[in-house]
Amino acid sequence: MTTSAPQPSYPRPPATALPAAQHHVVTESTQFLGVTKPISLAGPTPGEVELTEMLVATLRENGLFESDEEAQKREMVLGRLNVMTKEFVKQVGMRRGLSEALAVESGGTIFTFGSYRLGVHGAGADIDTLCVVPRHVTREDFFSIMHDMLKNEPDVTELAAVPDAFVPVIKMEFMGIPIDLVMARLNLPQVMDGLDLSDNQLLQNLDERDVRSLNGSRVTDGILQLVPDVNEFRIALRCIKLWAKRNGVYSNVMGFLGGVAWAMLVARVCQLYPNATASTLVSKFFNIMFKWQWPQPVLLKPMEDGPLNVRIWNPRIYPADRQHRMPIITPAYPSMCATHNVTQSTHRIMLEQFAMAKDVVNSIVFGKSDWNKLFTAPPSFFFTKYRHYLQVVASTYSRDRHLQWSGMVESKLRQLVLRLEVVEGIELAHPYMKGVDRNFVVMSDHEATGIRSGVWPARGADSDEAVAAAEAAPDQRVLFTTSFYIGLLITPAPRPANGAPAQKHRLDLSSPAREFHVFFEGWDLNETMITIQNLKRSTLPKDLQPAAPQQATPTTALSKKRPAESPQEAAKRKRTDTPTPATDNDTDSIASLPIDTSSAPVMMQIPGLS
Repeated sequence: MTTSAPQPSYPRPPATALPAAQHHVVTESTQFLGVTKPISLAGPTPGEVELTEMLVATLRENGLFESDEEAQKREMVLGRLNVMTKEFVKQVGMRRGLSEALAVESGGTIFTFGSYRLGVHGAGADIDTLCVVPRHVTREDFFSIMHDMLKNEPDVTELAAVPDAFVPVIKMEFMGIPIDLVMARLNLPQVMDGLDLSDNQLLQNLDERDVRSLNGSRVTDGILQLVPDVNEFRIALRCIKLWAKRNGVYSNVMGFLGGVAWAMLVARVCQLYPNATASTLVSKFFNIMFKWQWPQPVLLKPMEDGPLNVRIWNPRIYPADRQHRMPIITPAYPSMCATHNVTQSTHRIMLEQFAMAKDVVNSIVFGKSDWNKLFTAPPSFFFTKYRHYLQVVASTYSRDRHLQWSGMVESKLRQLVLRLEVVEGIELAHPYMKGVDRNFVVMSDHEATGIRSGVWPARGADSDEAVAAAEAAPDQRVLFTTSFYIGLLITPAPRPANGAPAQKHRLDLSSPAREFHVFFEGWDLNETMITIQNLKRSTLPKDLQPAAPQQATPTTALSKKRPAESPQEAAKRKRTDTPTPATDNDTDSIASLPIDTSSAPVMMQIPGLS
């Protein structure tokens, strides 16, 4: 009889353990948290406690709490990453001439931050992880040696390095758990488990990328230390994050708010109502954020000075900081604005969503609705909201290359939104919060050209199984695509005083397209391609359109006789029922916006809207 070998133990490093849920009752004699006194010190009523219990039940129904099995798998992954980090530091040390003993003593460790560290992650969520290394390890080592170690690990898939990002990162899935791994190099000979990253002196002699990487963990821990009741904070934050995702306003890269920014907003409301239960915090959240006097900043603590000669957010000194529309300032030194990506359009969209959510929560509080209504948004609501859209298609023939290419295009999409916002005639440019992946086993060069231009085959995207089989076949090609969408709200054209029809808007989008193209000049555009199209709502890809309403049956519609009508009424009906043929100047004609700057400018015509 054979027995299986014992599984190796991978103890989770202390810095990745979830902090305990602290709770401090705040009274008049208690020192308050935040930059102002609380609005109310009232504790929860029985009705508010019951509402919170109903909220937690609804969150569970929506899958926001992971299983014990998945939690154990996350601990296993973090333990293995910690072991790999120490081995990585050891290998680099020996290459630098250190003895094996000294290389081992150099240490190396990992920290978590983001939703996992806050304790609000759900099933399938990623883990933001920080790899901290001593001074003899460089960022180039991280993106070469550590990257190769991960590439050779059988349990690591979807590996993609993004060294040029604002915070350089390696993305992957480890045992099926999504991981975003960043690195910080400290000016220390050794980095051991249990290191306290809150010490500002650790930031001395670091470059800006290392400081930004460290700030993820420092900010997360700072948030947890600045809320009076961590348990109620976590419930309220889970609620707000689910609402934001369901309503399409959860994406830092697209100009909305990311997880840390939402956490800081919820933490600020917790400071203002320190003894409130989660249901009350959610209700107060939407009322406060809707009425907030932006661009007044949201601060969890007074900004502090530190040992670095670095820029700290200060709109009185820096003109760029005065441009921030919704400044939410991180609580860790050096203070930064976590929401510099917010644009005029995304700011307006979030305020509209705050207003609608405020009314929904008020109806829940008064017993007229339940919590599910707050999280109920039609899956296709974005794709029915506007008459006109832009479709940006990023495509490559390599799976690994596509992860990098699509990530690059996504990171720059906000720049296209900013350029659209200044086009005369465009009132609002609304980016969809995520890309839509479609992969195709291409049958011919002609089909590939059409797909790369955003013309999808009638069969639709191919299944993952078909794509995997084609990748393994030497005589087949797979085209990987990710499409990003921007809804356009067009300014209504003024109607002439004589009552004549409004003139059509003529919007030239070639300039924003060309400026967007500049960001990708360093890429091989034969291997990687990007195209932009304008689409009317009726011509959006079928997989984005809502299901068509059920057609009336003959017995309910066609069998009904038309009422008697005069010859004049019949003639009028005939004119109305006859569709107008599309012409070259009609808005139903869809013009592609090629990224190639040598192409002739392409115009998009939009009719005057009343």
